[in-house]
Amino acid sequence: MKKISTLLVLLAFASTSLAQDYIDLVKVSYSQATLGNVDNDNETEVGNTNAEVYFPLPVSSKLVVIGGFTYENTRLGLNHTDMRSNLIMTRLNLGVKYEHGNNWSGTYVMLPKLASDFDDLGNDDFQMGGLALLEKRYSGSYSIKFGAYLSSENFGTTLTPLVGLWYKSNNQKFYINATLPIRADANYSLTDNLSVGANLLTSVKSYNLGQTNSLAYVQEESIRFSLFTAYGFMDNALIVRGRVGFDTTDYGLYNQGDEVGLQILTFQVGGDDRNRLNSEFTSSVFVGVDLIFRADL
Repeated sequence: MKKISTLLVLLAFASTSLAQDYIDLVKVSYSQATLGNVDNDNETEVGNTNAEVYFPLPVSSKLVVIGGFTYENTRLGLNHTDMRSNLIMTRLNLGVKYEHGNNWSGTYVMLPKLASDFDDLGNDDFQMGGLALLEKRYSGSYSIKFGAYLSSENFGTTLTPLVGLWYKSNNQKFYINATLPIRADANYSLTDNLSVGANLLTSVKSYNLGQTNSLAYVQEESIRFSLFTAYGFMDNALIVRGRVGFDTTDYGLYNQGDEVGLQILTFQVGGDDRNRLNSEFTSSVFVGVDLIFRADL
């Protein structure tokens, strides 16, 4: 199993920072890749659809209630055969952002989710996560953030330290928005509507398989790096991005109950002696498109 970066969690909640000048309220993404097999020449087409909706609700000058919903659907052949599976994740994002004073703020979120093939829902499909992220604002164009994410998964419990940066240049043309190791965006504006940039997305998560009582689960480990070109419509309220990049996603198949205990980033504290049921996937070029509805703060 490849040892690569960590879990996709609350990706856009960092955008509610007062240091930033926008928030992505809705984002819909689709990507397509062909992943091979390290043991033979078999391949599988992988289609990934992701939709995120966020709605912050200001309660006072210091408190913002955060609500949101995330949906992800990945369709692929887990054993490099014609039989394809839908790996579906639905998650509620419920929390608050609080101004602590001295330019410090904190974001605290509960992240309950269902992650499976949605064939026969049960207790193994439900997982619970939580996020705590502190942010220090140094100016209107620069802030840092750090925190942690904790989640129950089919393979055990995962703990992810987080560190991030938000920066925007004085001429307003270049910005970086990063919450590592989860996500990073770098964007440079060529005109008022046209921009180019680079994007990094990572994930480590699990899906229970209920199809035909398989008693198995999938552990996804992924890094997707891409270059993009974006164009804004309606005064940049609607942004369309075309992406091309490199996808290292692996989908390991394991027996239900076969666990590693505590995992920090991609390191299994107690070791990993599980018996993998399928072959490792190889890396591939991918293409994708994003539709983003953005609001100014």
